[in-house]
Amino acid sequence: MNLTLKIWRQKNANAKGQMVDYKVTDISEHMSFLEMMDVLNEQLVNSGDDPVAFDHDCREGICGMCAMYINGQAHGPDRGVTTCQLHMRRFKDGETITIEPFRAVAFPVIKDLVVDRMSFERIQQAGGYISVNTSGNTQDANSIPISKHAADKAMDAATCIGCGACVAACKNSSAMLFVGAKVSQYALLPQGQIEAADRVLNMVAQMDLEGFGNCSNTGACEIECPKSISLDTIARMNRELMKASLK
Repeated sequence: MNLTLKIWRQKNANAKGQMVDYKVTDISEHMSFLEMMDVLNEQLVNSGDDPVAFDHDCREGICGMCAMYINGQAHGPDRGVTTCQLHMRRFKDGETITIEPFRAVAFPVIKDLVVDRMSFERIQQAGGYISVNTSGNTQDANSIPISKHAADKAMDAATCIGCGACVAACKNSSAMLFVGAKVSQYALLPQGQIEAADRVLNMVAQMDLEGFGNCSNTGACEIECPKSISLDTIARMNRELMKASLK
């Protein structure tokens, strides 16, 4: 395939960015999107230009770093995949592909397609942990009875990789799906009950402090989430928040 790429280029956080057009040729439909970006960057380096900066690590849909806004969609036109799992067969020969960083006040651009998502880390640090008994009289985790329903729901929530697609997809740049997932994975398990009230109060407060918007109730976050995190997690977070606020 021969493609035209319209890519957001921005030298640093303080520079003014702009869209720049590039041509790439002989792209195989079997390539992943990031492999196509590697081809472009090799082309740019060989011509003496600055390669396009983008985040990536595992390239297996696990780390959540490869966040790109492709043709107006977080992680591109496919469903249930991250950008590194998106393949070029989803595009057509001669197509123009627009590639931008995730846009949110809480995700400032560092360079080109790389954004600072430390706001997510600060939210998790505010309450995304459980107490551990270090007295020596610890109880084996496997000896604590947990219903299969609760375990399955907790595991579903725990699949969140913190990529930020929910924020990018939301017109209000809301992080409620992310926070809801992190609250839910502990709220459903007995080990997470000790800090339950403090957890949800602190994480929601930090979310607001970071500048994320409120839930828009459009459901775009669930659709764009590569792990298909359910909107149920937001409802659960709201219930946990209401209970904690009444204590």
